[in-house]
Amino acid sequence: MNFEEIRKERLEQINKIIELYLPEEEGFQATVKKAMNYSVRAGGKRLRPMLMQETYRLFGGESRIIEPFMAAIEMIHTHSLVHDDLPAMDNDEYRRGRKTTHVEFGEAMGILAGDGLLNLAYETAARAFMMEPDNPHIGRAIGVLAGKSGIYGMLGGQSVDVEAAGQAVSREKLDFIYRLKTGALIEGSMMTGAILAGASEEKVDLIERVAAGVGLAFQIQDDILDVTSTVEELGKPINSDEKNNKTTYVTIEGIEKARRDVKEISEKALAWLDGLEEKNEFLRELVLQLINRKN
Repeated sequence: MNFEEIRKERLEQINKIIELYLPEEEGFQATVKKAMNYSVRAGGKRLRPMLMQETYRLFGGESRIIEPFMAAIEMIHTHSLVHDDLPAMDNDEYRRGRKTTHVEFGEAMGILAGDGLLNLAYETAARAFMMEPDNPHIGRAIGVLAGKSGIYGMLGGQSVDVEAAGQAVSREKLDFIYRLKTGALIEGSMMTGAILAGASEEKVDLIERVAAGVGLAFQIQDDILDVTSTVEELGKPINSDEKNNKTTYVTIEGIEKARRDVKEISEKALAWLDGLEEKNEFLRELVLQLINRKN
């Protein structure tokens, strides 16, 4: 099979895993459960669980212990998208080609659905303790997942991004925002895979550097696509950064410099990955495809 066929097969498997951990839409709180499931089932590349699973495989992981963590990282990511789209944030009406959660279910339920997904993520990851009670890596993996999601990770980056709207932003601050807002969850995904597979401390640190480069290149490419793509290709509004008065990599450096930097940053990340004795050709190609994506 070629890369795209393998990717589609992996994606189908990941969607089945995620589905196992979604709540049943019943009881008095059925509406918030429906809103949560609507958000997760909107689809997407499942980049973070895929990177997690492939990094786990890179270091020889074979157990199903990775599965609740894969579902958890997608719930955390989806929670961030639901809240990103809210009127108080980006006020977007479409995500992944369909109406955003707050448009479909109302703003209050959108807030609660995001909160519900974040909490469910940690409930889901904690199920790993029941699967392998003696596994010494589970606690650390949950700690990394939580740390990369919070004020020292994604949430912290988002807070700085919100405060910076409409203001001139330095390259240093923009790099900080991108490292936390986008990069942190990619770092958390790949580090979790490495930790659960029993990789050494040195190799977990290297994977964190690889993931940081992937995350930065990914976000710069997102900035490029925001001004060069179409709604049909991207599945969400274009020029949304300009609409929300946000400084981006493109507005600071220009589109040609942004493209060169994506190439340079991604090549460095791949060089680190290639330096490992462990190999996973699908993971390497996945990183390349994600950085050079058109949507």
